[in-house]
Amino acid sequence: MAVSVAASIPRTVDRAFPSPPSQNSKLPHLSSLQFPPQLRAFRIRSHCVKSKLRHRTLTLVASKDHTSSSFDELLENSDKPVLVDFYATWCGPCQFMVPILEQVSESMINEIQIVKIDTEKYPAIADKYKIEALPTFILFKDGKPHDRFEGAMGKDKLVQRIETSLQ
Repeated sequence: MAVSVAASIPRTVDRAFPSPPSQNSKLPHLSSLQFPPQLRAFRIRSHCVKSKLRHRTLTLVASKDHTSSSFDELLENSDKPVLVDFYATWCGPCQFMVPILEQVSESMINEIQIVKIDTEKYPAIADKYKIEALPTFILFKDGKPHDRFEGAMGKDKLVQRIETSLQ
């Protein structure tokens, strides 16, 4: 069942926190990690409930602009197996995997190379490998897909999966 955010905001809250008049759309100024002011304070009977705005800092693994040909060259010319993380910036489990991938990269620096591909910026690469769920990990060996798995997981499970696949 789909619920509209605008429909779920009580009228009293809507009047208490009016949108700026200069904006035609109701919520265009919001990021995916922040609720609108209307949803941060609301009334339940006579009690006012407020939620604190929590700022999250997400460290992103550095990514290079990849065209299909430069990505293929990277896979073919790598002297180590390459683990490719297909992700999207709006994907919660993908963001959960960022520090885990950094740890895995540090601990397996001599065994594998990790590359991140934003599926929204590079849809042709995502289509080529039939990415349908996020995050999706493909382990390439000698320039060809060797193993594929989907979903967020902890560091130990990811390292175990990579090591098992490389044997």
